[in-house]
Amino acid sequence: MPRFRPPKTKKSVAKRFKITANGKVLRCRAGKRHLAASKNAKKMRFLSQKINVDETDKHRITQALPYSHRG
Repeated sequence: MPRFRPPKTKKSVAKRFKITANGKVLRCRAGKRHLAASKNAKKMRFLSQKINVDETDKHRITQALPYSHRG
């Protein structure tokens, strides 16, 4: 009989997303990595903020991170 193997955490997803204590999934904004010389400081501060992931993607991300949330 095969041995039970617990689910593994997808490490690429773990580096990109954070799950809060209330169950919200946060992500970083895109567009900050390069071509920064043409962006002003206000834009760069705005890109530094975290934003909630859309509800349609939330289930997929929480499935890839099995130990980071309850339920």
